[in-house]
Amino acid sequence: MGSERMAMRKRQMSVQQESTAGGSAPALQGQAGQAGPRGSNTCCFCWCCCCSCSWNEDREERNRKASYDVKEEDCEDSPQPTLEEVRLWGQSFDKLMCCPVGRAAFRQFLRTEFSEENMLFWLACDEFTEETNTGAIEEKARIIYEDYISILSPKEVSLDSRVREVINRNMQEPTSHTFDDAQLQIYTLMQRDSYPRYMNSSAYKNLLNSLSEQSPEI
Repeated sequence: MGSERMAMRKRQMSVQQESTAGGSAPALQGQAGQAGPRGSNTCCFCWCCCCSCSWNEDREERNRKASYDVKEEDCEDSPQPTLEEVRLWGQSFDKLMCCPVGRAAFRQFLRTEFSEENMLFWLACDEFTEETNTGAIEEKARIIYEDYISILSPKEVSLDSRVREVINRNMQEPTSHTFDDAQLQIYTLMQRDSYPRYMNSSAYKNLLNSLSEQSPEI
């Protein structure tokens, strides 16, 4: 499993490098909040990696209280998609991601490729942008950082150095747009790297064929 996950990470990095060489992805409507220069109390380059950081001192207690693992759209609990929905997934990645059942099916496929963390991170960010309470924003931003951005996390997503630097700056004063750049980059990564393979996978083709047989066209 370790070697397969490493191969997946290398392929994702290659896709990101090609994307950077070919031009940056379209900007999000909301601009990521930019905090001021890093404060003097920041003790290391990676925002949360130093063991002397106060955030790490209560890591175990925080992890018992909350986590951004998204379970609500898991395939085991999702309803059966319709033939029309599954056909729409094949038209574009946007249509797949706009459908809750489609996201659940795609997430299950990502799990087989050991890259489920990309969908989990995207879903966490999508929920996070709806938060308006300042105190909750700060707490949830740190949970997302610890779960998906920290190099110490087993669910770390693949981001380029520019985006990581922006996040590390923004974490000084988190806002609901702190992860906008990262969310867009992971969305683009899934669209260019994983989505084409899902469309050509037996998982998608078998689902489409099964529903087609159940609903014969007249």
